[in-house]
Amino acid sequence: IISMVANWPICIAYCITFKPYHLAHHKGQGEEDVDTDIPSRWEGTMITRTSFGKVDHCFRKAVFMFCQIFAYALRPCLTKPEVVPVGGWLALNWAVQLAFDGAMAAAFGPKCLLYFLLSTFFAGSIHPTAGHFLAEHYVVDGVAETYSYYGPLNMLTYNVGYHNEHHDFPNIAWSNLPKVRELAPEFYNDLPQCASWTGLIFRYIFDDQMSPYSRVKRDKKGDKRME
Repeated sequence: IISMVANWPICIAYCITFKPYHLAHHKGQGEEDVDTDIPSRWEGTMITRTSFGKVDHCFRKAVFMFCQIFAYALRPCLTKPEVVPVGGWLALNWAVQLAFDGAMAAAFGPKCLLYFLLSTFFAGSIHPTAGHFLAEHYVVDGVAETYSYYGPLNMLTYNVGYHNEHHDFPNIAWSNLPKVRELAPEFYNDLPQCASWTGLIFRYIFDDQMSPYSRVKRDKKGDKRME
């Protein structure tokens, strides 16, 4: 229920649909047929494989970053639609969301809903806090596949930057993740970290070595990069 309330400003029912995909990401991180957080082969082809040199590649990555919220939201439903939890909770999510949307439109006019939708879009676009989409699992140093960010933007994002801690202890509330690092600094302080979400956005766009393929794919035989 709390997640449905938090869902209200997004304007589209999403929280119940998101849950099973996120759980699958935790259970099978990097597995192509399980983890829908991995960019699809179509994304890799459109952004990298068919690009005409560095400038074109950078341009395509910039367009992707501007619209990445669509990939993040739609990729799971398009690649693994069978995971969508059809049932009472999904129906309740939509009923609660539409009731909120209707109430806001009635009270403040339809432009209120447009404001919510555009806010959601730009917050997931080339926005400082949207750098967490890259920072969490894009391989930057060639070794680690999950990174934490400990900067000030965590105050605006419910500590989503504490991502190694989150994957180690997914049942701990985001508000308490800093305590995990405080209690076990020897496990986290020496791991590769993301120093700046904003800086990583620019690096992803302009570093020709970074692309949708900068993710670790895992199969039954071991780890490998996307090919």
